[in-house]
Amino acid sequence: MKELNNIQKVYLIGIGGIGMSALARYFKSLGKEVSGYDKTETVLTQQLIAEGINIHYTDDVELVPKDADIVVYTPAIPKDHTELLYYQQHHYDLLKRSDVLGMITRSSFNICVAGTHGKTTITTMVAHILRYTGYGCNAFLGGIAANYNSNFWSSPNNVCVVEADEYDRSFLKLSPDIAVISAMDADHLDIYGTAEEMEKTFIAFSEKIKKGGTLFSKYGLKRGDELKADKHFTYSRQNEKADVYANNIRINDGAYTFDIRLPEKTISDVKLYMGGLHNVENVSVAIAIASGLGIANEKIKAAVADFKGVKRRFEYIVPVAGDSSIVYVDDYAHHPAELEALISGAKSLFPEKKCTVIFQPHLFSRTNDFADEFAASLDLADEIVLLPIYPARELPIEGVTSEMILNRMKNPNKSLMSKEALMDWVEKVYKHNKNALLITAGAGDIDTLTEPIKKAITA
Repeated sequence: MKELNNIQKVYLIGIGGIGMSALARYFKSLGKEVSGYDKTETVLTQQLIAEGINIHYTDDVELVPKDADIVVYTPAIPKDHTELLYYQQHHYDLLKRSDVLGMITRSSFNICVAGTHGKTTITTMVAHILRYTGYGCNAFLGGIAANYNSNFWSSPNNVCVVEADEYDRSFLKLSPDIAVISAMDADHLDIYGTAEEMEKTFIAFSEKIKKGGTLFSKYGLKRGDELKADKHFTYSRQNEKADVYANNIRINDGAYTFDIRLPEKTISDVKLYMGGLHNVENVSVAIAIASGLGIANEKIKAAVADFKGVKRRFEYIVPVAGDSSIVYVDDYAHHPAELEALISGAKSLFPEKKCTVIFQPHLFSRTNDFADEFAASLDLADEIVLLPIYPARELPIEGVTSEMILNRMKNPNKSLMSKEALMDWVEKVYKHNKNALLITAGAGDIDTLTEPIKKAITA
């Protein structure tokens, strides 16, 4: 395996993925020749092309570089992918994304954020605070930071802020100096089999923390007392038993003002212009990390006030414009716990508005595993519209459809629609009803509907 400084030409199979595109940008920032394949053209692949990265969308070995020094691929790529097979058969240096992140972070100070939900937002918050305050970091994000319209940036400071992905046990390749575990809820059971096996893997991740390192875990995690670190702090939204928590929370015009209690001090009157009470909890641990690195209170507060969020994490597509106006939020939520936090947080911000959630389930396996939990979370909304399941990497499972969730819901204001029927419904319902809170949620391709929905409801 070549050392990073001896690599000149990099090829990425699945380059349009959020984690893979960050690696592509990393290698491009080092002056390497970068190219890749992805199945479909997206806004992100268009941006990569504009940045000087060559991308094609046909699985064709005639289009791949035969002189690539390393080939990086994502586990989502099918095992019979023609280009992947070609590189395997010709004995190229083939690496998963997690292997490359492990190499990059081998000689740096690493802040690694893990958890079945919350990790993208926390990672982006930490990286933003470090960038905004001048501390500096190399950021590898699992989402697009709205402040910078990117999922990667570099810095001369040898500090990496990395989203630590539990899928396929990828995060076990990392060596954190500081780690966060935000949640260990059951997910990816197609990989882990049982919730217990997944919890064991998070415990193993905590054991990767370097000697003398620090772990921040959410207060009350099941098996949280089994997590390992020389220094271990807990954080919470408001639970005073935690080492880090928020209190004195006030809501005004869709923003939060609050105090953060740290083990040795309080940072007062922090302002967060990002919806969802769960994001007060997320930013509390980001603030704790920044404070532990020696960044001054006022600099941290200024950075948090400037934070514009993460694309598709409580993203205001149509922001607040008055008491009687429509508010439209788009979110990546694709797990029952994420949906519960999203809906309850949105309703707390806008209690007077009718809350309608349009949800696209992601994966047949996840729908099958958590149909009851999805139903309970979605019941929190005033009205629910379900779209068909987005299959991603999976083949259909007999009997598993969005109706599994629909039939388990107790809320009578529910329906199942195609995308085409949804757009007709949106135009009809919201033509005159402007005092409403509309949410689209899911990890599939529901984000392609955000602009058409925005046009329909603001016409």
